[in-house]
Amino acid sequence: MRILTASQAALLIETTDLNEAVRLNAAWAGVPGVIERVPGARTVLVRFDPRQVTAERLAETLRATASDARDVPPSAEVTIPVRYDGDDLDDVARELNISADELVGRHLAAGWQVAFTGFAPGFGYLVCDDPLFDVPRRPSPRTRVPAGSVALAGGFTGVYPRESPGGWQLIGRTDAVLWDLQRDPPALLAPGTRVRFVRASARDQVVGASSKSPASEGPASEISASEIPDEAPVERRVAARHADAGADGLVVPTASDAGVAPAAGRAIEVVRPGLQLLVQDLGRPGYAAQGVSASGAADRTALRDANRAVGNPPGAAALESVGAVALRFRGEGVAAVTGATGDLSMTDARGDERPIAHGIPFATRDGDELVLGSPARGLRYTIAVRGGLAVLAVLGSRSSDTLGGVGPAPLAAGDVVAVGADAIDAVDVFPWERMLPAPGDLVDLDITVGPRDDWFTDDALRVLTAQEWRVTSQSDRVGMRLQGDVPLERARAGELPSEGVVTGAIQVPSDGQPVLFLADHPVTGGYPIIAALTEASLDLAGQLPPGARVRFRVNAERATPPAGSAALTA
Repeated sequence: MRILTASQAALLIETTDLNEAVRLNAAWAGVPGVIERVPGARTVLVRFDPRQVTAERLAETLRATASDARDVPPSAEVTIPVRYDGDDLDDVARELNISADELVGRHLAAGWQVAFTGFAPGFGYLVCDDPLFDVPRRPSPRTRVPAGSVALAGGFTGVYPRESPGGWQLIGRTDAVLWDLQRDPPALLAPGTRVRFVRASARDQVVGASSKSPASEGPASEISASEIPDEAPVERRVAARHADAGADGLVVPTASDAGVAPAAGRAIEVVRPGLQLLVQDLGRPGYAAQGVSASGAADRTALRDANRAVGNPPGAAALESVGAVALRFRGEGVAAVTGATGDLSMTDARGDERPIAHGIPFATRDGDELVLGSPARGLRYTIAVRGGLAVLAVLGSRSSDTLGGVGPAPLAAGDVVAVGADAIDAVDVFPWERMLPAPGDLVDLDITVGPRDDWFTDDALRVLTAQEWRVTSQSDRVGMRLQGDVPLERARAGELPSEGVVTGAIQVPSDGQPVLFLADHPVTGGYPIIAALTEASLDLAGQLPPGARVRFRVNAERATPPAGSAALTA
């Protein structure tokens, strides 16, 4: 195996094949200091806590660990009807020098099995014994792939559980619900599950599994649309699944759904949500192997500062907004605004305005309306209230994951969010000053090089740090597209098998223009990662507005394997 630096707090272990990756991933369960492991096609990403173990010591432990774990055994078979009308079907057929009909026929005839999961909640990487399906990804990923899209890339078939960015080749679509938090477990496709694709007919509007995992049904079981009763609550068409949701298919939990004790009569009503208004805390680490990113506040420093100002625990849930926003308070309380800076105003129920300051806690009364203008510096405001926000915790966090659809939905005008009672300390009236960038400003971000820097030319590594990169408007909590005068040139052709990625990873598609992954990034990807931000640079990256300029600097304190280099072969 080969050990590569993935970030200051992650190693990427390269294996000979998928079976070895699966065995090693199982053998490394319980290794001290490891936060989570993310298996890929021929790798295992190992995230660790640098306060508990160094990269050098961890690499030694991983190399010394013998694996006697067995391959993932076959389990239940899931039948998925597909309409083969994908946008890339004809192009893929031409690439493979066969007809579209033959491509579809061989896709239907192949025996597929889930090798591992990742990218997004419910996304399974399916393999088969037909070598035909080793097709390249798109040169540049789409910004939006529809939910239910059936796609090919790098020898795998996958089904997108919900609308998301993606670079796979689209050959069809299905109504299967791949991820449902009301199902136990939520994922339809677990590692080892056998999958049979069939042509969709008029009656194939509902595909799914029983309320049990496919793995729990035993090796001979099969789940198909025809065996699912109409009243089964977890088998729903994608359209029906999201009939009561917002534009992105998420449902806002009401105060009565929160599962926490709200403070009597205290709440926040959304008057104008701005471009995006979300509930965020410090995230849900530990679920990446299931395709669930850690998510959490894009600017954790702003969240901690706001919570400190109002006397909350550092990770109490707060609001994160992009753009101008207006909120109305119900009941009396205390609030603070941190992160981005702009015009702030507070108007009471009688129409009288009173001044408030950035970073300093202020009292709120029933009927008060807080208006935040478009940020002059930074991109995201954080608004905390004393007691935190009392919304439903999903997988241990109240954060909204905009890619995976986990947690509360983006808030809309008229939504009301209950205030909790989690305050633990007195308010702090002394703000910690930060200077955030404005559009056009130049920002230095520190990086560690790797794990796939050997996929790029020496000149590309020089260009990465020598030239300035502009933040484009094609940026959100998933990732930030950067634009440079000189694209990054690869030294290798071909495709990289899907592997785990970290927050702050700098992924480079075939066009050579980098994408910087942020809090809601996919947990696996197939474009090579040339470098990753240091921990200290992540929060600043979350505040970069479109038009800002970025310059990368290589961090001297690099997490390296024992030999002191980026890679070690064992």
